[in-house]
Amino acid sequence: MYALSIAMVAWLIAQISKVLTSYLKKRKFDLYALVAPGGMPSSHTSFVVALAMRIGIIDGFGSTTFAMAAAFALIVMYDAAGVRRAAGLQAQKINLLIDEFYLTHQVNEKRLREILGHTPLEVFGGIVLGGLIGLFWNLW
Repeated sequence: MYALSIAMVAWLIAQISKVLTSYLKKRKFDLYALVAPGGMPSSHTSFVVALAMRIGIIDGFGSTTFAMAAAFALIVMYDAAGVRRAAGLQAQKINLLIDEFYLTHQVNEKRLREILGHTPLEVFGGIVLGGLIGLFWNLW
């Protein structure tokens, strides 16, 4: 349970950080960034990396539990930067088609959410944040 608690702290810090990075990017304070998908750093990545790091420290980096946690983290990171990012880009294109169609015909279509995944830099930010929290938790 201890490793899970630390992973949850990493997730919470990442979510709060999204409000700050969103403000720096847009110069607008947006509390929605606390719950919105996407953004810097990836909270999913921070969560799984902190979890894997703590499991490695507690059970050993050669343990089966660490191997499972690391594999789980890699899958989450791949999904965040790959599959979910591609779905977000697809939503952008569909929204562009809707906008173009709207110029010539009247359409009342709900726009799709475009930010579903993370850029590789956002995933890397999650790796760094989660790794540092998992590694140095005992020092705080």
